[in-house]
Amino acid sequence: MESYIVFGLVLLVVMIGATLALIAPRFRKPPTLPPAPPEAKPEVERARPGSTAVVEAPEAPAPPPVVVEEPPAAPPAPQVETPEPTAGRLVRLRARLSRSQNVFGKGLLALLSRDKLDDDTWDEVEETLIGADVGVQATTDIVAKLRERARVHGTATATELRGMLADELVAALEPDLDRSLAATPRDGRPAVLLVVGVNGAGKTTTCGKIARVLVADGHTVVLGAADTFRAAAAEQLATWAGRVGADVVRGPEGADPASVAFDAVKRGIDAGVDTVLIDTAGRLQNKVGLMDELGKVKRVIEKHGPVDETLLILDATTGQNGLEQARVFTEVVDVTGVVLTKLDGTAKGGIVIAVQRKLGIPVKLVGLGEGPDDLAPFDARQFVDALIGADA
Repeated sequence: MESYIVFGLVLLVVMIGATLALIAPRFRKPPTLPPAPPEAKPEVERARPGSTAVVEAPEAPAPPPVVVEEPPAAPPAPQVETPEPTAGRLVRLRARLSRSQNVFGKGLLALLSRDKLDDDTWDEVEETLIGADVGVQATTDIVAKLRERARVHGTATATELRGMLADELVAALEPDLDRSLAATPRDGRPAVLLVVGVNGAGKTTTCGKIARVLVADGHTVVLGAADTFRAAAAEQLATWAGRVGADVVRGPEGADPASVAFDAVKRGIDAGVDTVLIDTAGRLQNKVGLMDELGKVKRVIEKHGPVDETLLILDATTGQNGLEQARVFTEVVDVTGVVLTKLDGTAKGGIVIAVQRKLGIPVKLVGLGEGPDDLAPFDARQFVDALIGADA
């Protein structure tokens, strides 16, 4: 009997435990799960030795896109300009001589138009011409001839006096002198023009303008940057050359100027151009060493053949001081022509007469402004007419 009671109690306990096990999860809080770890990249499964299983490798990542960089665009080539024709330039630029016009056209004609041309009037005429840098000896000759013509003619109108004055000034400028540039090739080699001058005369700029004059007249040109003391001079000349499509030969800063000049002439010969234009460093005429170096440049160039033209750049505002410069340069390199710059900025246009009278060197070109085509071939009659024209 007791065994049945014990068995019943055990069975009751088991049933109660089972019931509690079934209903307990409904009242229990769910456990907080830790965050899932980041998904690991699949690894290549290695086959066991002797296995015939096929192991697939993971897909390789796509390569980054190839970026093709375009090369930087080349700088645009300088536009080649067409210089203005040289014929008639002096006439077109006559207004640039306004200061000299005041002296010659207005000053002198006002004196000569007086009712009575006495000694005092002629003295004033002389003073005006000397003040315009005509020079003492040239002034004396001009006034003597003009005074005699006025005496023989008797009473003369202002127009007649203007004609007499113009004739005497033209005669003083020696209109029969050859003012053409020796820029035509000969004996199968280009003509060589050597450009010289003192510091500050605007030599390199004028050299570039001379190149434009030559191109305007139909010549092909090579420029030689033999001013190796200033890096800016070579750059400046290269800019001028590029504007007219000309070639330029240059060396490193401080290079031997004679070597650069020699190479420029050689380039001109090889290229078959008409003219080689050599720019040299500015130098004071009283510096013996620099003047000797200029002589060396000319001698080295002449290994190719003679220098056809040596142009001296003179600043018209320097007046009579320019005559001493011209004299020394002529002794060293045999100057054959003068280029007068800044003639528009001075009332002393008579320096043209003084240069030719004292040195026997013709003025071939005159600078009448800062524009690229403001360098004009010189013509005695056109120049005088611009000074004392009918509208003066």
